[in-house]
Amino acid sequence: MFKKLVSMVVGLGLVVSLAGCGSAGNQSGDGKTDVRIAYFPNITHTQALVMKNQKTLENKWKDKCNVSWTSFNAGPAEVEAIFAGEVDLGYIGPVPALSANAKSNGDVKIISNVTNAGAVLLRRKDSGIQTVKDLAGKKVAVPQIGNTQHLCLLDLLTQNGLKTVDKGGDVTINASSNADILNLIDNGSVDAAVVPEPWGTTIEKNGNAEVLLEYDKLFLEGNYPTAVVIASSDFIKEHPDLVKEFLQVHEDAALFINENGEQARDIVNKELESVTGKALAADVIEKAFGRMKVDTALNKEAVMTFARISKEEGFISTVPEESDVFTTEIN
Repeated sequence: MFKKLVSMVVGLGLVVSLAGCGSAGNQSGDGKTDVRIAYFPNITHTQALVMKNQKTLENKWKDKCNVSWTSFNAGPAEVEAIFAGEVDLGYIGPVPALSANAKSNGDVKIISNVTNAGAVLLRRKDSGIQTVKDLAGKKVAVPQIGNTQHLCLLDLLTQNGLKTVDKGGDVTINASSNADILNLIDNGSVDAAVVPEPWGTTIEKNGNAEVLLEYDKLFLEGNYPTAVVIASSDFIKEHPDLVKEFLQVHEDAALFINENGEQARDIVNKELESVTGKALAADVIEKAFGRMKVDTALNKEAVMTFARISKEEGFISTVPEESDVFTTEIN
């Protein structure tokens, strides 16, 4: 199989709005279908933030569905919620999505892309690091073991002839929350970090770190997904029309974001503030948006590259067939 995602659900997340519970397709007392959507309060899940703020699904489905949004801070917790039947559709990183697909024997499917790139490699200014090869003997932070940024880092190390300590090398990986990574860089506990936006820009602006590799140099020239949408096969089969309508609203949100940058950033920032209690500075969110691409088109090749790296690193036991990972034709 693959490395243990999490022993128990760690912080099942912040329930942002409530609208029923139960299995996929469960109907509330009012006869409406409950549709429960998971997301992260992060700009890489930007369509979810815009859709939630604008209530586009709630308005579209007002006569037939109750929509709820649940915020998570880590992929494994969201995956466990999906397996527990508490989530129907989820915005999540591609690597946790692959883990969910493997753990469910192909039942959890990737149905759309969300954003691409949106992560950078930072170095502490006094670390002495000038190139990737200088990470030898250093401590590098990532948000979580086995997540998208971690796999990007592992591939980068391999490409530069470096290995982590557990593989007999001398690069130490430190898994910490993005907020903690900022503090670890400040106090000199780590020398470098791979983090998603807006944390890359936030940590850079804080003054003690600078970018070693930009978003388009970190992995596959930036042509890889940072977030995707997943759903269970049962939900897709039971509610194909709802899934198709959701995907259309999701695509419309992407179009709106790409055509109305400033307005979209304001909406996202307001939503972030409502969930986290803190808005981003205007210059931070603008720069962070510039390091990612909002795009619903799936780069299946990049996802399967993550699958191969996951297999090599022991996070999954086998590389799945592409047809078992994706469902893009909803009948």
